[in-house]
Amino acid sequence: MPTTLITPMADRKRLARRLAGTGRGFAEQYGFRVTNNPASLFQVLYLAVLLARRGDFRRAVDGARALRDEGWDSAAGLARSLHEDRVRVLRASGQRGDVDALAAVLGDLGRTVVDRYRGDLRRLRALAHHDPARERELLTELPGVDGQVVDLFLREAQALWREVAPVADRRALAAARRLGLGRSADDLAGLASGESEQLAWLVGALARVDLEHRYAEVTGRS
Repeated sequence: MPTTLITPMADRKRLARRLAGTGRGFAEQYGFRVTNNPASLFQVLYLAVLLARRGDFRRAVDGARALRDEGWDSAAGLARSLHEDRVRVLRASGQRGDVDALAAVLGDLGRTVVDRYRGDLRRLRALAHHDPARERELLTELPGVDGQVVDLFLREAQALWREVAPVADRRALAAARRLGLGRSADDLAGLASGESEQLAWLVGALARVDLEHRYAEVTGRS
């Protein structure tokens, strides 16, 4: 059973600042810009879909990069792609499991975002009137998007969609508990001084610590 560090508040804030000090969230650490434009938001969404699948997170990142590099960097682009081409690209990127089903879901996702929101997830936000509960509800109505995918998407988007903060996915919370930084998204928000951008950076860094098993590096313990 991993040992949870119990640390004074000053030490917790110092560690939180160090973790968030890169100035980039999880997606940006792996080359996906998080900006409030349709293509960027959609790439973050399909990255979240891939990350929610079982298996090595690096394969998910590779799959999302492969989709983007193929030119399917927007909802419209993915919607226009052929199913067999999506299967080919996903398999070449190292995706495992039912790749055919994954390719179908991603195609449906692109087409649905185009049909409902003209390819722009900012329209989803506007339709929800910036209400976080409604935003989550509308997101889960999209193909391939469940609660876990929503958490992964909003983990990144909270830097822009500030009304949804605080958001922390299960990986980030696992790392926070083990490092003694807290047990909830609200605890982490306190360490980030309530700033949604700082929180996104902190939560993304914590998710990386857990996924990459970097606890010893962070704590300085062997």
